[in-house]
Amino acid sequence: MSILPAAADWSFPTPVRFGAGRIRELPQAIAACGASRPLLVTDRGLARLPMTAAILRALEQAGMPAALFAEVKPNPTGGNVAEGVAALKAGGHDLVVAFGGGSALDAAKAIALMATQARPIWDFEDVGDNWRRVDTSRLIPVVAVPTTAGTGSELGRASVITHEEEARKVIVFHPRMMPDTVIMDPELTVGLPAPITAATGMDALSHALEAYSAPRFHPLADGIALNALRLIKDWLPRAVAVGSDLEARAQMLIASGMGCVALQKGLGAVHALAHPLGALHDTHHGLLNAVLMPYVVAFNRPAIEPRLADIARLLDLPGRDGGTVIDWLVSLRAEIGLPPSLAAIGLADIDRDRVVAMALADPCAGGNPVPLGPDNLAVLLDAAIAGRL
Repeated sequence: MSILPAAADWSFPTPVRFGAGRIRELPQAIAACGASRPLLVTDRGLARLPMTAAILRALEQAGMPAALFAEVKPNPTGGNVAEGVAALKAGGHDLVVAFGGGSALDAAKAIALMATQARPIWDFEDVGDNWRRVDTSRLIPVVAVPTTAGTGSELGRASVITHEEEARKVIVFHPRMMPDTVIMDPELTVGLPAPITAATGMDALSHALEAYSAPRFHPLADGIALNALRLIKDWLPRAVAVGSDLEARAQMLIASGMGCVALQKGLGAVHALAHPLGALHDTHHGLLNAVLMPYVVAFNRPAIEPRLADIARLLDLPGRDGGTVIDWLVSLRAEIGLPPSLAAIGLADIDRDRVVAMALADPCAGGNPVPLGPDNLAVLLDAAIAGRL
């Protein structure tokens, strides 16, 4: 029996307005930030949908005429961010509405950050204390409205932006990149096609699984990660199979947010490999994570067997060991219609050495339970290409 309320508000780690139809409160959320001239940032696909037009019309009627910036790629780039900043400044906007999936949310958060900075965005890469370079004296507020259940970026303090000249994904971080408020309305996710529902849902799963597996001690993140895994097991297949199931959509939105909160503990080889593969081949991030996950868990199993046993017990899997968790990941991936290997998504003929080198340099590599080096990472990558567990 579900105990999901029709609507609820909470504040962890930022204020959230959760529930079907809460998008109608967008004008109030903007006003609460002291703003009145929003820039709505989304992608081209969403920009063409009736719900986007309805949001713009509602803002107009509320006396908050909004401009639309929809030049966000599936893997957002530094160029997208620069164009968005130019649009924000040209329109004299005082707030960004981040509307869409992870790409739009990441781009929107980066646009709001960069609108008041003198340094280039790459100076704020999540390395060392680069975040201290940010000028926080006059930041632009953000209201985040997710339309997918995957990255959980609406509750995150970072954006993943592709550096086109260097062909790599850069994690841009600052604590105040966290949106000022979030509207989590499951009705906005109902129209999401099954393949995107599946891939984004597996992205959320990867955050929870890698966070729980990360070696750092963070008991709060561990608890949130485990609950996210439980929700995803119960509700992702239903959200994919019956896209109109509002409860499944709501539960997945919650799980997605939980995954993002948990990942502050750390990520690992799934993301370390997905970032360069996405940057080099412009492949959907959630799909890459879905494909890579079982191979990474098998690779890490000797170091995380007790953790995998915890997961098996919590999820009530048929067995109580790491092999059962791997089997579950493989069967779930097949059940929701996602492919089993990198070769199956057109990534058989890749520059393995370059991907390995980029993955080792990725900040997520350091959070992997098994220390990564060029040799063992190459073996892992080859297994994921071939579909060899």
